[in-house]
Amino acid sequence: MTQRFDYFVVFAEMRTGSNFLETNINAFPTLTCYGEAFNPHFIGYPNSTEILGITQEDREKDPLRLLAQIAKASHGLGGFRYFHDHDPRILDAMLADHRCAKIVLTRNPIDSYVSWKIAQATGQWKLTNLKKRREEKAVFDRREFEEHLTALQEFQITLQNRLQVTGQTAFYVAYEDLQSVEVMNGMAAWLGIPDRLEELDKSLKRQNPQPIADKVENFDDMERALVRLDRFNLTRTPNFEPRRGPVVPSYIAGAKTPLLYMPLRSGPEDAVKRWLAALDGVSEAELVGDFSQKTLRQWKNANPQNRSFTVVRHPLARAHAAFCEKIVSTGKGSFAQIRRNLNKHYNLGLPDDVSPETYGAEDHRKAFHGFLRFIKANLSGQTSIRTDGHWATQSLTLTNMGEFALPDLIVREHEMETYLPALAMQAGNPAPADPVPAAKDVPFTLSDIYDDTMEQLCRDAYGRDYMMFGYQDWSE
Repeated sequence: MTQRFDYFVVFAEMRTGSNFLETNINAFPTLTCYGEAFNPHFIGYPNSTEILGITQEDREKDPLRLLAQIAKASHGLGGFRYFHDHDPRILDAMLADHRCAKIVLTRNPIDSYVSWKIAQATGQWKLTNLKKRREEKAVFDRREFEEHLTALQEFQITLQNRLQVTGQTAFYVAYEDLQSVEVMNGMAAWLGIPDRLEELDKSLKRQNPQPIADKVENFDDMERALVRLDRFNLTRTPNFEPRRGPVVPSYIAGAKTPLLYMPLRSGPEDAVKRWLAALDGVSEAELVGDFSQKTLRQWKNANPQNRSFTVVRHPLARAHAAFCEKIVSTGKGSFAQIRRNLNKHYNLGLPDDVSPETYGAEDHRKAFHGFLRFIKANLSGQTSIRTDGHWATQSLTLTNMGEFALPDLIVREHEMETYLPALAMQAGNPAPADPVPAAKDVPFTLSDIYDDTMEQLCRDAYGRDYMMFGYQDWSE
């Protein structure tokens, strides 16, 4: 009998039960799951060094080599778990390959979010001994949850669409199905293997079995926040919720003046928010935000004179702002894992503690050169690290905005003083305040370290943005 598949992938996310599913996949004698084989920060498992003779460094150079090795060198049928933020370079190859079996594991996103928050608080990501269980309550953060939900939705939509256009189907497993040996055996039958399980391997324990109301410290806040969402689609497979633009929750509107700011990450966001607040003599906390597509349409209908805008920044200044805020900084909101990865693979040389004693302007210049080289590779699809909005091209981000609504005006940062007051007057504000410049980058400004090399590196990475927005060298 011809084998139906060459290898398999479990599409899942953190805290969806994927460890439990993998344990039971590996209970079949002819199935082998190699963990998170394409996690950008490790290979397979946090302490692993290789899979089937291929190291993490080998995988970084050629991820398709590892994919092929799993298909041909595994005992029986080999596979791995793949999350939405794993190496994007293999996704197209997997989805186009009819010889790749697709298993899609889903879980109610509010449950997975709460579980993730508890695991963060306790530091306990797996449980095999109930006596060692740690207890903490999750603190619900509406913005964070909406970002979590959006990431899940986008990935599920991508999977669904690609399977449709290539004429494939997946084997869907809900979190609740994981306790059914019949479902596990059904999956084995679908994969085309003859083995069956008598019982499940339950060495992994469910960590937080109590009702969700008992697991969330601010449960009332969570209930109020979820009223905004279409609760009947929260656990729908494979679509989850209706499609929503990825940036709408970040949009900010004036308290009285009907202006809508559609920010580009690592732009002059704080400066624009201060200006919007000053227009109406209010605090930034009184600005209107946290939109969904539904509430943004309602706001637009209620403000027929509205105008929308975004502010683009010189690519080099924007890359430097992203570097300082997300990579050099180790504070809240910084990208610690990506920082470690870049230090290792792009020789940034960033110390654990950035201070005047350990990190000077020349260190910053060399590290920024490395970051710009990373951006070029990242935007070209040559790295396993996600393309984050803080360094994604501004031209593509604007295109993505257009899936819901385009801004009326695109303002260059150095022209805010001219164009933003005029736009406010169009929206009915007779005496708009002048915008103030954005705060300086720390620990060093771009002028402290600027050289021709970084300008060329930036042009190599952001050539389209330079062309589309007419930018000259930053020093001009």
